[in-house]
Parts: sequence; structure tokens; C-alpha cells
Amino acid sequence: MSYRNIEKNLSSAFCPLKVESNTEKNKNKYFGKVYLVGAGPGDPGLFTLKGKVLLECANVVIYDALVSPAILMMINSQAEKIYAGKRRGYHSLNQDEITQMLIEKALTNAVVVRLKGGDPFMFGRGGEEMEELVKAGVSVEVISGVTSGIAAPAYVGIPLTHRLYSSSVTFVTGHETCGKYRPFVKWRAIAQGSETIVIYMGIHNLPYIIEQMHNAGLSLDTSIALVRWGTRPEQEELIGTLGTIVSQVKTTGFEGPAIAIIGAVVNMHATLSSCRPVVLS
Repeated sequence: MSYRNIEKNLSSAFCPLKVESNTEKNKNKYFGKVYLVGAGPGDPGLFTLKGKVLLECANVVIYDALVSPAILMMINSQAEKIYAGKRRGYHSLNQDEITQMLIEKALTNAVVVRLKGGDPFMFGRGGEEMEELVKAGVSVEVISGVTSGIAAPAYVGIPLTHRLYSSSVTFVTGHETCGKYRPFVKWRAIAQGSETIVIYMGIHNLPYIIEQMHNAGLSLDTSIALVRWGTRPEQEELIGTLGTIVSQVKTTGFEGPAIAIIGAVVNMHATLSSCRPVVLS
């Protein structure tokens, strides 16, 4: 089957040819469907075909801060666009407000897209939102995206696994919000149990994380890479060790959003960085 036929079939499946407005008679029934769409890490070439088709026919798109401008340009001009981004110290909408908005928009719109950076189910609160939508009786589907924890390392020449250096990978969040479930991240267990560690949203807490890793037995000579805006034209990287990286961050003014990669695979950067994928804008 050709690319065009696949796209046509997806468009027929996702995008109704004629949308009747919700009526007084069925006002208590949910009319539309919510799609939790992963926008990927930023490079539009990594965005899924399903996601593209949904943006082209969506009635409403509620999008996050980390969705790249190139992806946002794919949203059809008739769609209602609502920013619901969260950055450290500022939330345009809290999580309860976002969930309630999704429910309300599904009452009067056929295709509601919740557009999230990376993958909705990888530290993207997609599971929380889907759970609440199901409880409310709203039809919902997840469209997976490429997560930055895999793509960003690849775009700086760091394979997460390698037969000589790493046969295990752990993905973990470095940012824990107040009021979340307990216990906290078990940094000691992670340090001792995995050869490659990928940390999301960890720049602010990096000194604490490194202290915990070192206390668990990781040498301060262990390699670490920080990748900011991975796969995007403004991508930056910082390579160091657990013993040097905090001072490097301070000296360079390196900031999030960024992915941290810890382990021997980081040493492959010197050999493979020249082979990194072309970044599309």
C-alpha cells in the first residue's frame, strides 16, 4: 500500500466527512473523541502519520509547552488552539483544569486532540488524563510518539545500549511534584541496577541526583551527557562526568528542558556524534 493510500485511509478513519452539532436531545451524551497524541521530541520528521492526520482534521487542539513550532504549523487553520503548557514555576492551566476542558470540548466537538511533547505515556500524564476521561464516559485513544529519552541521545551520537557497555536502561523522572504518590525515586536502586540511566526533567535537581548516585556507589568519573532541545535546530549538548557536570552547567548557563544520560555509552559520543541525524526545521 502506498503512503498516499495509508494517509487517505487514516483520514477516513479519524476525520468524519460530516459533523452534526450536538443537540439538546443528546446533550448529556459525549459527542466526540479525545486523542492523546505524542508530538515527539521536536523534529517534525519524527512525528507520526496518525498524529499529522489528526491535526489536519481536529476541531480542537490543546497543546503543551514542549511541542515544537514545526508540529504546531501542521494544525489546520479552522481548529481551536488552546495552550496548556507547564514550565517550571508556571502552569497556564493546572491538571484538573486541563482534564475538565477535555471533557467539555468532547461534548461539542467530534475530534479533540491533546497534543503532548514526546510520548503521552512517558512522563506525560497521559495515563492520568486517559483514566479521568474513561471515568467520565468520554471516548479516548492514545497515539504514541517518539520519546525524547530515546531520540535526544541518538541525535548526539549516544546509543542507549551497546553489547560492550550496556545491556540495561532505566528511564526516570528527575522532577517530582509535591502531592505526588510516595515513595520518592529510589536513586540508590537505580544507580546499582542499570548500566544506562536516562533522566527526564532533571537539570534543576542535578546536584541532588548526582549526590545520591555517588552515595550509591557510582564513581564521580562516570560519564554523563546533557541534551537540551534534542532533535530540534537549537539542540545543545554538554558532556562531562558526575564529578564535573554541575560546575559545567553553572559555567555555561546550561538550562532545561534537557535529558541526562549517565553511563559508559556516553563515551560513544566522541566516535558517533559526526553521524547524527539531520535536524529538520
